[in-house]
Amino acid sequence: MSYFTKYAGRFAVLLHELEGQRVVVIGHQRPDGDCIGSQVALCRVLLSLGIDAVCMNPDPVPRRIKFLVADTPFYLRDQLPADGRTAIFTDCADHGRAGEKVKLLFPSPLACFDHHVSNAGFAKRNFVDTGSAATAEVLAGLFIDADLEIDPVTAQALYTGIMTDTGQFRFPSTTHRVFKICGELVAKGANPAQAGMELFERESSGKLKLLQHYISSLKFECGGRVCLGVLPQGIFEEVDATVEDTEGLVDYARSVEGVEIGVLIEERPGVIKASLRAKHSAYRVDTIAAQFNGGGHASAAGLNFADTLAAFYPKLTAALAQRLAEYDAAKK
Repeated sequence: MSYFTKYAGRFAVLLHELEGQRVVVIGHQRPDGDCIGSQVALCRVLLSLGIDAVCMNPDPVPRRIKFLVADTPFYLRDQLPADGRTAIFTDCADHGRAGEKVKLLFPSPLACFDHHVSNAGFAKRNFVDTGSAATAEVLAGLFIDADLEIDPVTAQALYTGIMTDTGQFRFPSTTHRVFKICGELVAKGANPAQAGMELFERESSGKLKLLQHYISSLKFECGGRVCLGVLPQGIFEEVDATVEDTEGLVDYARSVEGVEIGVLIEERPGVIKASLRAKHSAYRVDTIAAQFNGGGHASAAGLNFADTLAAFYPKLTAALAQRLAEYDAAKK
């Protein structure tokens, strides 16, 4: 079975173009399982083809997904000079998603692999499939179609990337193709039990304390269709937590019966960070995030916006109310 025949010829051209080049595979800030999994997998496949490749990220690999890296060459942004390397971006909806410094270091990326609906194609060669659940799904399909070597570490990285971005195969993006590809990855050495254990059975005490604060702050807006919670400034230091510990918190707000969009707001000095999660892609929360210089998926988006919590909260709730009104009107 072929998964991405529309990209087969372009992918073959890209691999030929990379022969003899020195490549850096770049992922986005605050990386998640799909980001790291995609970086690791692409880097390893390029190395197996004799191409000099390394991974680079502006932020450290989160504790719970370090197991994906294994012996893959992985560097922080400031550990790796640009020194003529050809840049390939993975899981980045736009050129600035890896940070402005990375954008300046690598102003002309050769390729981008992604699945975000907001990706307009910022590289010379773009492999953006918005119908895929994860960037790892795109890469896995391309590798399988091209009959490229997928060792057990690569298979685990791809499987984990898909598992995280499908919400453990619960989100609407989980398709028949997702299960077919994951089945092939398991056959090549991916270990679902290990992925589940590393990602979901190693929570820190700091995360539990953050969760306690988040749940106690939850408010319902828009007639109960939106649930928002706030992590106040200084809370990470107070409970000895890290930004990694926010992973999955917003899902508690979304999971409430009757709620259609869940929101996590993080208050920081002069800046607000927010994560939006919808129960269905039709709500297009990426368009809401875009109003505040953010973006992402139709049902999962984020933003960083220079504002105070007091000023930002009513702006966001107004934008959410407008989006829900548009959704309701479209259904009539």
